[in-house]
Amino acid sequence: MEEPVLDVRDLRTHFFTQDGVTRAVDGLSFTIAPGETLGIVGESGCGKSVTALSILRLLPAGLGRTVGGSITFGGRDLLTLDEAEMRRIRGDRIAMVFQEPMTSLNPVLTVGEQIAEAVMIHQSKSKSEAWARAAEMLTLVRIPDAARRVHDYPHQFSGGMRQRVMIAIALSCHPQLLIADEPTTALDVTIQAQILKLMLELKGRIGAAILLITHDLGVVAETCQRVIVMYAGRKVEEAPVEELFDRPLHPYTRGLMGSIPRHRPGIAPSRRLQEIPGIVPNLRAPVAGCAFAPRCPQATPRCAAEAPPLRRDATGHEVSCWEASP
Repeated sequence: MEEPVLDVRDLRTHFFTQDGVTRAVDGLSFTIAPGETLGIVGESGCGKSVTALSILRLLPAGLGRTVGGSITFGGRDLLTLDEAEMRRIRGDRIAMVFQEPMTSLNPVLTVGEQIAEAVMIHQSKSKSEAWARAAEMLTLVRIPDAARRVHDYPHQFSGGMRQRVMIAIALSCHPQLLIADEPTTALDVTIQAQILKLMLELKGRIGAAILLITHDLGVVAETCQRVIVMYAGRKVEEAPVEELFDRPLHPYTRGLMGSIPRHRPGIAPSRRLQEIPGIVPNLRAPVAGCAFAPRCPQATPRCAAEAPPLRRDATGHEVSCWEASP
C-alpha cells in the first residue's frame, strides 16, 4: 500500500483554563493518502478546527497543548520538531486555507507581497521570480487582470476573491497537504461552488492531498473520497463517502443526515427537519462511556458505562457504537 501523506495516531489536544481542562480532541486517529480528499464533519465544538491547528502546531500559546499521540508527516513526528523546523514545513509542504480570509490576510500588504513572501522564504526565489509566481497564482485561481491586481490590497477584493487569494498563497509552494478549514462558510452558495471546484482542480494539478473541515455534508458529498464524523472530540464513524451516505451506522451520523433539507423544485417539502435532542457534553468533565449516549434514542445502560471501540468492516467502514455493527 502507498505510504500515507499524513498519519495521525491517538491525538489528544487539551485546553487548560481557570475552569478546568477541556478535552477538545480525545484520541483521534486517521490517515490521508496521496491525492486524497478527506472530510471531517461534525457540529461546532466537536474538535474539527482544533485537529487542524494541532497538525500545524498553531494552538494558542499557554492555553492549548497536544498532550498525547503522534502526527507523522514525511516520516517524521511533527510533535517532536522544534519551532524552526515547523516554520519550514508550514506554508511549504503543509498549507492551510482558513475560514475568514480577512483575519488571515495582512491588510497593509498587497496580495502580491503576501504570495511572494511565502515563495521567497520557502523556495529561495529572487524577488522578481516570486512576484512572477504571485501573478501566475492569481491567474491560476482565476482572478482577472492578475498582473495589475497583485498590487491591490485585501480590502479591494470581494469575499470570494479574497478566498481565492488565500488559496493562491496556500498553493504557491506546491504543498503535499492542503488543510481547508470551513473555506466556504462565509460565502454565498454560487461562490461556494466555484471555490470548491477551483480547489479540486488545483489539487489535481499539483497532486496535493486535502483535509477538508466542514459542517456541511453536501460539500462532503461533492468533494471527498472519505469522511470522518466527529463528536465531542472523538471519531464516531469513518467510511468512504458513498458508503457513509448509503449506510450511516452511528445514531449521530443519522441525526446529521436527517437535518439536511431535501427539496425538489415544484414539490412542497413533505417532512419537518429532524433535530438531535439535548446538548453537547461538557468537555471539561471526563466521559466514561459513549459521549453521545445522553442524546441517543438507542442508548442502553452499557452505552453510558463503557466507551465503545471503533469496529471496522471489509469496506473500511468504522463505527464506534455498541448498537451498530459495521
